[in-house]
Amino acid sequence: MTEFNMIRFIERKRDCGKHTGEELHTFVDSVMRGTVPDYQISAWLMAAFLNGLDDDELMHFTKSLALSGETISYQPEDRIIDKHSTGGVGDKTTLILVPLVAACGSRISKLSGPGLGFTGGTIDKLESIPGMDMHLSDDRFREQVNTIGCAISGHSLKLAPAEGKFYKLRDVTGTVPSIPLITASIVSKKLAGGAYGYLFDVKCGSGAFMCDAVRARELAAKLTDVSKKLGKTCLSVITDMEQPLGEWVGNSAEVYEAVEVLSGRGPSDTRELCIFLAAAMLEMSGRAKSRDEGAELASKALDDGSALDKFAEMIRAQNGDASVVREPLKILPRASHTYEIRSDRDGYLSRLDALLIGEGLRALGGGRLTKEDVIDPSVAIQLPHKVSSKVAKDDVLIRIYYNSEPRFRESLAYVEKCWEVSERAGKRKLILDTVY
Repeated sequence: MTEFNMIRFIERKRDCGKHTGEELHTFVDSVMRGTVPDYQISAWLMAAFLNGLDDDELMHFTKSLALSGETISYQPEDRIIDKHSTGGVGDKTTLILVPLVAACGSRISKLSGPGLGFTGGTIDKLESIPGMDMHLSDDRFREQVNTIGCAISGHSLKLAPAEGKFYKLRDVTGTVPSIPLITASIVSKKLAGGAYGYLFDVKCGSGAFMCDAVRARELAAKLTDVSKKLGKTCLSVITDMEQPLGEWVGNSAEVYEAVEVLSGRGPSDTRELCIFLAAAMLEMSGRAKSRDEGAELASKALDDGSALDKFAEMIRAQNGDASVVREPLKILPRASHTYEIRSDRDGYLSRLDALLIGEGLRALGGGRLTKEDVIDPSVAIQLPHKVSSKVAKDDVLIRIYYNSEPRFRESLAYVEKCWEVSERAGKRKLILDTVY
């Protein structure tokens, strides 16, 4: 290729042209070397946002991001599986899936970024367990996956560092909602992590990044297509986030719910989703011959205690207090005050708005607006009933667990508007679609 000209590169995408793989690699390499100023990167991001990237461009851009730093590698025959959720309110599936899939005989590696949203991310939730080391070195992470079958760690800044540079600019240039750019961001980090296959849980509803079903499916399809083009086994599942998942929303509270599910108990929707996703991952890894067989293996591991034991083993390996699996209420931080919202009539719970509940938790201190915000792991919102549940007047619909009175008042402004009881209510579908 002739000498790289950034202005012409921007103009090509501005005018709906197509980039070659070599051009995209040179672009990412130039960004990493610091020879492209932020204003030119931002100009290209807006051009890509407006005019898109076709499948070949997206594949090359994603691969270039992944190869911009160090990578983790495993033996192909190990068939290591990774998963990613686009995030939602009460989404504690990773806490359950990782030990569950490992307990069934597959290996799963999970690198997570910082939680920016209504609740903390997976790392924040697990850090509510005393002693937990959530920032493993690449060597230690790989060794743990190989020895006990699973590990969860914060995403190393050395993996796909170019993605971080692009994300910071997307965040301040109005280009975050671009499905191609979202896809490249997610898949590049997975690719750098070295897994054999990926499962993507794309949330859809008021409490999700993708509120619209059409866009959720578009994202799921892009994630699947690009991953397959890059040689990975992949499956995307679209799941409901119009109401929160499970009974608890909050960092330590979601660890508690995870322990409950791993103990063979817990909310039925959390268990159902985790078994479905685990079954898909076990089939992808070759541990199960079919989805049905995978579901049987996962159900058995939850009920016989082996998934809980694997969770304890992972916690010990990462220096955490493994007694949390036996005495979660004693070990996990808990807020000092409780407030209850009760039903004002007999009927059926017809609305439980995930967005408002998420905003309520963030107001309590349970989530972040910026990476610098400090999370209070003890605050929580409990939801004893799901949409379509029959309730009587004065039944507790919501409990708010808080430490700060001003934060509680701010939270209540959201939470008291999140519910509705009606004469009838239809049950929501949990698993909306599967994209192969």
